[in-house]
Amino acid sequence: MKTIFSGIQPSGTITLGNYLGAMKQFLDLQHEYNCYFCIVDQHAITVPQDRLELRKNIRSLAAFYLAIGLDPERITLFIQSEVPAHAQAAWMLQCVAYIGELERMTQFKDKSTGRDAVTAGLLTYPPLMAADILLYGTDLVPVGDDQKQHLELTRNLAERFNNKYNDIFTIPEISIPKIGARIMSLQNPNKKMSKSDPNSKGYISMLDTPKQIEKKMKSAVTDSSGIVKYDKENKPGISNLLSIYSILDKTPIAELEKKYEGKGYGEFKADIAQIVIKTIEPIQEKYNKLMESSELDNILDKGAEKANIAANKMLRKMENAMGLGRKTKKIK
Repeated sequence: MKTIFSGIQPSGTITLGNYLGAMKQFLDLQHEYNCYFCIVDQHAITVPQDRLELRKNIRSLAAFYLAIGLDPERITLFIQSEVPAHAQAAWMLQCVAYIGELERMTQFKDKSTGRDAVTAGLLTYPPLMAADILLYGTDLVPVGDDQKQHLELTRNLAERFNNKYNDIFTIPEISIPKIGARIMSLQNPNKKMSKSDPNSKGYISMLDTPKQIEKKMKSAVTDSSGIVKYDKENKPGISNLLSIYSILDKTPIAELEKKYEGKGYGEFKADIAQIVIKTIEPIQEKYNKLMESSELDNILDKGAEKANIAANKMLRKMENAMGLGRKTKKIK
């Protein structure tokens, strides 16, 4: 069985974009692959965090993984900082990476532009991301298309390490879903839906109430034509809503276009709001139960134990390949 690794930062409320762009596809993958799902809390501290808020977000994100329907008996769910091999392997990969290629990362450019000072971690977190993936012999990484550049770097670092030291890393493949890989803002359909959007109307939180969802959908930016038709270039707003509707309702976009032919945006928006509410409500119910029970912590403890065994095995291979320590480590 091939292995999948995926990590999400605990940087706030999960949005509908997070769910559709990454988390929803995990439901099918868990039956076909050996899955490692990681709350990458060490990535979160590349920018300042409130420690209490961060801890709350870590646990909340873990609860969401399970609330959407992931089975802890099938997957390994764990917190990055509870597996020290991630930080250790990241340092070794930093010593393989080049400053120039790290500075070319689009996200580093975006987050550092206009700042008087940026942390070294903001520059060097791609090797940590590479370590996350490579420690588990990952075959496939499901990501949104905004992470494709980082995955290409991961592949490059793995190949460089294999060629320079020892051929120990699996070169991971990138998996980007054809539809819904990038759900856009409801207020600016040319930008990705993000929880960091200063306009809360731009995103739907997985914890939003039905009333909030209805209001946000009603105010979603479309265009003046009133025609429900998918045209990403000329009608980005309605195209984004059609993608969301199609994924949640499992109805092809072409059928949705026929269904709303001759009808205005008002009816379409009201219907999509109800589809979203119907999807989110049972997830919220399970999420709230998990947050109030010890079951969540028990699952995370078991996940950390399993992840540590796998990660430490690869870490020892890396150390042996680079000649670290006084003697060759035994691989169990």
